[in-house]
Amino acid sequence: QVQLVESGGGLVQPGGSLRLSCATSGVRLDYYAIGWFRQAPGKEREGVSCISNNGSTVYADSVKGRFTISRETAKNTVYLQMNSLKIEDTAVYYCATGNQHTPCTYRSGRYHSPKHEYVYWGQGAQVTVSS
Repeated sequence: QVQLVESGGGLVQPGGSLRLSCATSGVRLDYYAIGWFRQAPGKEREGVSCISNNGSTVYADSVKGRFTISRETAKNTVYLQMNSLKIEDTAVYYCATGNQHTPCTYRSGRYHSPKHEYVYWGQGAQVTVSS
């Protein structure tokens, strides 16, 4: 049974940092990609970053240079380090996984890991950036 549990959300001032964790079970991180998505009130869920089965990382333009995705295979955990946070980063953040065909790559230089390719989702973690 696949389970994903996010933690580490909270309230932070603009310019601050947070680290989200995605603890997984029933998933081989060296088999499947893990993606981070976010959804702000009134907006569609959007992809933020993903890490492929071979460990390569991909970022949306909006977070490139500020966010870092990583994984600790022995702990079955994926992290999202978020630095230089902006008010517009406020959202519920979700981690997700799919199957061995779930893409996590750049296409024409842009982030490509569509949310419809993901099957299993965590419950989400609220991140609020506010002064």
